[in-house]
Amino acid sequence: MSTTSAPRPAVSENADVQLARLAGAIAEPARARMLSCLMDGHARTATELAAVAEVAASTASAHLARLKEERLVELLVQGKHRYFRLADDNVAAALESLMVVAGTPRTAAFEPSTPSRLRTARTCYDHMAGTAGVALHDRLHAQGWLSGLQSGSYELTPEGAVALESLGVEIDAVRRSRRRFACACLDWSERRPHLGGALGAAWLQLSLRRGWVRQALDSRELALTPKALRELPELFA
Repeated sequence: MSTTSAPRPAVSENADVQLARLAGAIAEPARARMLSCLMDGHARTATELAAVAEVAASTASAHLARLKEERLVELLVQGKHRYFRLADDNVAAALESLMVVAGTPRTAAFEPSTPSRLRTARTCYDHMAGTAGVALHDRLHAQGWLSGLQSGSYELTPEGAVALESLGVEIDAVRRSRRRFACACLDWSERRPHLGGALGAAWLQLSLRRGWVRQALDSRELALTPKALRELPELFA
């Protein structure tokens, strides 16, 4: 009987090669620092990541290109700004496990430089932004009212459509708008998404009409009212 081992299937070889490529992308210290920095869920600019990695801007660009090529990070373009974040939850989970094995402490929390009055709540074009806008976005998903969290292009679930209609959002009118229905809009102070698109605009207008938020004169600043916390604690509290 022959003792020669049968060759492994090509798919295993491909998996081995890909694993080695990913390990190589993570193993470089500057790239590892970038990835660790992004573990808090906040997106950052190439300039910020260059500072974290302690490398020049041109070197940071090369590192980020490698991480993007290996699908460890993704690029987000918001107006004239370009941000990077972890590609998905699988990447975050893998990095979390590696950090546990390595005994690496968590990185410092993200600290935006935005003035506190604007960071709390403000308008972003025609929808709600700031910590309040990001929290609303997260709660709409947590309630099961929006789907498409990973894609960034949202759709109302049947429960969500009924709930928002009952609150006063005219869903049919929102759908007739020529703009995108609902989407993730990266918040420039929180570096996490808030709700954009026609649905985000409709929600802000409803919130203003119902007195759930007030807009400051000659400013983008918004203020949540006690009425919002009293009537919709599941979304605003």
